[in-house]
Amino acid sequence: MSKEDKTTGTNVTPRGAYPHVKQVGDFIFVSGTSSRRADNSIAGVDIIDEMGTKHLNAEVQTREVIKNIEKNLAKVGATLKDVVDVTSFLVNMNDFAGYNKAYAEFFDKETGPTRTTVAVHQLPHPDLVVEIKVMAYKKQD
Repeated sequence: MSKEDKTTGTNVTPRGAYPHVKQVGDFIFVSGTSSRRADNSIAGVDIIDEMGTKHLNAEVQTREVIKNIEKNLAKVGATLKDVVDVTSFLVNMNDFAGYNKAYAEFFDKETGPTRTTVAVHQLPHPDLVVEIKVMAYKKQD
């Protein structure tokens, strides 16, 4: 596996000097992840009229964020089942229901990871309403 494959995870270029995923022993850390795609478009952004008005859909963004995290984990041989802790950042807590609905598609209430969800003033792009970082644990051979 090339250095690029191991550190970038998704084909999205990090917006700073950090890797998407870092493995330290049996622990795997995934940097804050958004719904940004490789072409720099953002999932969950819908133009709803001819004036360019946008609808920012937290449920769609959450689903795509978790899929991006899943791709990053796969680069080091891990899956979402290896995730032990989740920290989520929402720009608006009014989006909690949609975020929570999408989150529950991937993680089980009883056996899933611990989770903290906080509201933040803003994220690195004005169209982002959800960012998630995770820590995973996978015993190495």
